[in-house]
Amino acid sequence: MSFRQASLAQSQLAQAYGQSVDLTAQVVTDPTQTVNGSYSFLARAIYIDASHGAFKMRIPIRVITPKKSVLHLLPGQSFNAPARIVSSKEGRVGALVLIDADIKVLTQASRWAKSLASIRQGLRNTSGEGDAGALIPGMVLGDTSKQTPEFKVAMKRSGLLHLVAVSGANFAIVSSFVLWCMQFLFTRMNLRLGATAIALICFIALVRPSPSVLRAAAMAAVILVAQGTHRARDSLPALGFAMGAVVIADPWQARDAGFALSVMATSGLLLFAPLIVEKLKGRVPLTLAQALAPPIAAIVFCSPVLVALSGYLSPVSIIANLLAAPAVGPVTILGFIAALISPFSPQLSQILIWLIRYPAGFIATVASWAGQFPVLGLRTGGIGFLIVSLFILILWLFKRHIKAISLVALILILILTWVQRWPAGDWQVANCDVGQGDSMAINLGNHRAIIIDVGPDPLLEDRCLKALGINEIPLLILSHFHADHVGGLSGAVKKRKVSQIWVSTNAEPIVESTRVKSLMTGVDIVMPQRGSRVSIGEFMIELMWPASGTHLFASMPGDGSAVNNSSIALRISSTDFTLFAAGDIEPPVQHELVKGMSSVDIYKVSHHGSKYQDLLLLEALAPQVAIISVGAKNLYGHPSPQTVQALTRLGAQVFRTDIDGAVSIAAKSHQFRVRTSKDGFNLFRWG
Repeated sequence: MSFRQASLAQSQLAQAYGQSVDLTAQVVTDPTQTVNGSYSFLARAIYIDASHGAFKMRIPIRVITPKKSVLHLLPGQSFNAPARIVSSKEGRVGALVLIDADIKVLTQASRWAKSLASIRQGLRNTSGEGDAGALIPGMVLGDTSKQTPEFKVAMKRSGLLHLVAVSGANFAIVSSFVLWCMQFLFTRMNLRLGATAIALICFIALVRPSPSVLRAAAMAAVILVAQGTHRARDSLPALGFAMGAVVIADPWQARDAGFALSVMATSGLLLFAPLIVEKLKGRVPLTLAQALAPPIAAIVFCSPVLVALSGYLSPVSIIANLLAAPAVGPVTILGFIAALISPFSPQLSQILIWLIRYPAGFIATVASWAGQFPVLGLRTGGIGFLIVSLFILILWLFKRHIKAISLVALILILILTWVQRWPAGDWQVANCDVGQGDSMAINLGNHRAIIIDVGPDPLLEDRCLKALGINEIPLLILSHFHADHVGGLSGAVKKRKVSQIWVSTNAEPIVESTRVKSLMTGVDIVMPQRGSRVSIGEFMIELMWPASGTHLFASMPGDGSAVNNSSIALRISSTDFTLFAAGDIEPPVQHELVKGMSSVDIYKVSHHGSKYQDLLLLEALAPQVAIISVGAKNLYGHPSPQTVQALTRLGAQVFRTDIDGAVSIAAKSHQFRVRTSKDGFNLFRWG
């Protein structure tokens, strides 16, 4: 990996960082649409014409373009386009290539590529609509293009994410099916295995030989050989060989979480599943024991890595996997047959798809049901990894008492999950954890709230408002139109009634403001100005900014100062607390607000706690509780240590969403109880 990275760093492509070039490249993976609407795919740069010369090469690149026409590109095709070369954090590629112009196709796809594409397209067209129709191409051929972000989140929270796309389990099912069919053609086991291996190679080509697919194929081959030869004792050396082969072929797999999960899941199936079957045999029917063992073994072995990545553990994931397990085989096998015959017998393919839509829909229903349960939050990184690893070690060392230990652990997980639920009880102010963005809710009672900004991600926004029990939004305030404050609007208004919306007087960026207006058709849109006072329930809202007229301020470093300084700033007062929130205003506007500003109890820190703060405003506000809404490991360096230190010196208790997660505040007579979603066992903090 070091050799490859050094080679990429010294390549001619690296010398073109920041330049516009004429690029010729070859497509490696199918283009897919990203969250922000652009299209992304891996390619191989074979020629560039840059300012420092023209060069031939064979360097992997990541291409990003807004042009939908790239969806027609197939692996193996060459294309030419003017492009901008920038550095990429993706280790396996030499550069990120941004293409805004139309792409010129230089070579046509091969007959083989067209045949494979027709099979994939045929299954995609016949699988139907809805989550069931989106799941079938993913499970069978690894085509996730029809799956919505909401569906993927539900699959993740339910522990069924491995079914979203082709995994080692899918490869094992297809290979086992082909191996079973081979018994009618060959009597010798080595011939059956050879024929199955050829089928597996063709299957890899069909689902695309991406790193994740090759990884899944290697893990499936281990189980296939162990089952086909009845030599289970040789399965661990085979697993070691598969691990080595994958890492040698693609060194970046060595630090890929998906590779770790594949290895751990395979290890669980080989080592732990037989033990579970033996323990359950005689206590439950053998069929039930064999159905329970694989998901339990895989989850137990994968849990340390899952917790390290996500910071939570789903208690119902074993139940969800158990319920979904019977439906996986029919969907995979019949879907595989339907895909193969779709180009020349679409009618028969449609009949098979109609049959498997029911089990696929059942899996989607299980995911939706299980995804709504609370999860046990643990600290991410090393702490969560060590906690779960220690439990698994105890389980292994005291396997004679595995039943009692598992029962105690399950009860403990359920208790902790209930205790750790957020916001858990009364709350007056809540700040959602929406990543690098802002979203705050003021509780009006009866499942109603004032919402200030909606973050960048509709999924995170909708999930937060569901956790808060918000069904109606009498007032939605969008401080300004930057995407990290308005991008999650569709999630906020999903199945919720909005009575009125306040927006900034500055309509830039036009793309975002136009999108907001299109989503809020029929809702009263108001542009409030300084001095306005509005009463909603027990709350008095005083508009502090923007003022009428034109205001020119010197731009701060970075982009968007004019938009930031057009943010809506407001002070909310009630008998229990006072709050000040002001979007992303910067020091020039902050300084304008110092005069006449009195202290508040809660301050939603402007501009994600950046270093550009007016200390006089901080001193005038003198908050008891300061909330910084910020994404973990963001590229902007937010929040600034100087800002955090200044707030701490003023006596504020600082809560950050990147560290503390979502924040809820229960207020009574200016006394506060603060609860966060990432406090672990330190559930409460008092201010």
